[in-house]
Amino acid sequence: MSEPVTLLLFDLEGVLSHYDRAARVQRLAAIAGCTEQTVHDAIWGSGLEARADGGEISDDEYLRELGALLNYPVSRAEWLDARLASITPNDPALALASRAAHRCRIAILTNNCHLLTDHIGYLNPPVARLFGPHVYSSAAFGAAKPARQTYLRCVERLGAAAVDTLFIDDTQANVDGALAAGLQGYRFVDAAALSAELARRGVL
Repeated sequence: MSEPVTLLLFDLEGVLSHYDRAARVQRLAAIAGCTEQTVHDAIWGSGLEARADGGEISDDEYLRELGALLNYPVSRAEWLDARLASITPNDPALALASRAAHRCRIAILTNNCHLLTDHIGYLNPPVARLFGPHVYSSAAFGAAKPARQTYLRCVERLGAAAVDTLFIDDTQANVDGALAAGLQGYRFVDAAALSAELARRGVL
């Protein structure tokens, strides 16, 4: 028998929304007037995105470094425009979260910098409406998932107990990290399977 669940802690991209990295790259390449490979190398090849997600640099530092790598001064609005192109809400998963919210608390923990969570109302309005202020970036906790501190600091911020928290992510390594930190964990595949799991755990 599973432990009771009082908090559902969702990953964002790959669970509550679909993430199209190629669309993000394509849009930013068009904005900066460079190749898509240059954008890919600047964001991921350089380690810049990982440093931002881990809270090692501020949003302004991130944008300055990205601009230097692209040889183009990327503004906050342009970054958001490219990021918006990559996001499509996963309506069936959001509907499950909305139903579950009648029986337990819900929140989000995503590997992202503050730029995404600070502008979630623009980037993903359905998520913003449903989760309100409880959308947390890994940057806020000084490390990206699957680091133990990321989960523990998040549940502490929420005033929840790790053992009573079910963490839901589409990446097995992140689920394993949650389990190692003392949370319950579930790997997301699709909304139908998640619905059955939440019903089994008594939160639907």
